[in-house]
Amino acid sequence: MTRVLIVDDHAFVRTGLTALLNGADGIAVVGECADGADVPDIATAVRPDVVLMDVQMPRVCGPDATRTLLTRQPTVRVLMVSASMTPRTLGDAAAAGASGYLLKGGDPGALVTAVQTVAAGGTAWPGQPASAHSGASP
Repeated sequence: MTRVLIVDDHAFVRTGLTALLNGADGIAVVGECADGADVPDIATAVRPDVVLMDVQMPRVCGPDATRTLLTRQPTVRVLMVSASMTPRTLGDAAAAGASGYLLKGGDPGALVTAVQTVAAGGTAWPGQPASAHSGASP
């Protein structure tokens, strides 16, 4: 079972992602939080395999929260999610150690596939087919 922590400042988004992922075989949402500042403590408590991390949040942004999280729990895989994508946000996500990046407006099935892929050690970057092997970021 792949354990997922959802981090997004919008409750509506967290609720939708939780419903989608809890309905997928082999995936269980084990926690949610609304800001990157809370990620280290919540991740320590719930021990996720994958963290779905929003890029932009009020206090601590996704890339900064990812850096902190991976320092404390280096085996956790982070999949960044955002409503928009720019070369800068992609670069920031990759530099922080994320395993992939998805747009919130994308295909819901692609999210499930991406979670499964990064949980298995692969990557899920835009323009790259999801693969179960580790690969270079964008």
